[in-house]
Parts: sequence; C-alpha cells; structure tokens
Amino acid sequence: MSAIKIMTKHTLSALVENRFGVLARVAGMLSGRGFNIETLNVGPTHDPDLSRITATVIADEAALDRCVRALGKLVNVITVQDFTDEEHVARELVIVKVKSTKGTRSELIEIAGLFRAKIIDVAPGSVIIEFTGNEPKAAAFLKLIEPYGILEVARTGQVALPRGQ
Repeated sequence: MSAIKIMTKHTLSALVENRFGVLARVAGMLSGRGFNIETLNVGPTHDPDLSRITATVIADEAALDRCVRALGKLVNVITVQDFTDEEHVARELVIVKVKSTKGTRSELIEIAGLFRAKIIDVAPGSVIIEFTGNEPKAAAFLKLIEPYGILEVARTGQVALPRGQ
C-alpha cells in the first residue's frame, strides 16, 4: 500500500541574478518536474544585479523538497525559500474593470472602501478598481463585485517576504 500524497499550495521565493534566461530556467525546471505554476512573479530588488522570483505551486512535501533543492542548484539562483510553514507577508495586486451605472457606481465605491481598494478610472459604463492584499481577501473582494459584472481582470500573483529580521 502506498502512502497518500497530500497536495498543498506552496509559495516559493528565489533570489536570482538579474540575467537573461534565469526566469526561463526556473519556470522550465518547475514545469519540467510536473508542477503546475499557479502564479509567477518576477521583479527587481533593491540591488540592480538581483531579481526576486515568487511562484505559487501545488505539490506534496517530498516533491517540493526535491524541487527547492534543485532550484537552489540552478546557475544564477542565490537563495530559495519555501514560505509554506514560515512567517511571511504576501500580497497581490488586482486591477479589475467592472460594469457600472449611475445607480451602481456608489455601491462599487463603497465596496472598494471596505477593502481599502482604490477607484483608478471612471468611465460612463465602467470603473477600474485597484486592490492590494492577501489571496483570501482578493478572492473575497472579487466575489463581492462579481454580481456587478466583471469585464476584465489583471492579477500580479503573489509577492512575498519573510517576516522579521
């Protein structure tokens, strides 16, 4: 009888050299090992020679451990962290265009206020709202505005850093 593999969501953060092809190698290694990449984000850090890649993947513990070790061995990868069991702060940016009329615009503004979101564009038939927060709050925000009619959504995926020193 084989052991049951429990698949859980993991947030991985890799500090990498800011070089051509590094993102492709990291994404290729993850997908090549059968991981479905739910979100993938890359951006510069305070050091222009470094970038941070944040990926959200679903995997069992054993496969993820092998993956983290393999990522750490890639050329141009400085460090890799799995934030799953580590205290960290994670945020996502969501920009959503929602249908609006004169009658629903004030309701959408109120919902945005409840989530500390910002109205960043107003047009005769729509508003664009910017939301920043963690994944559960992003899901709750989108669920509340869905009945108004979501026209378009752009999401960054998570970015994360460890808490403390």
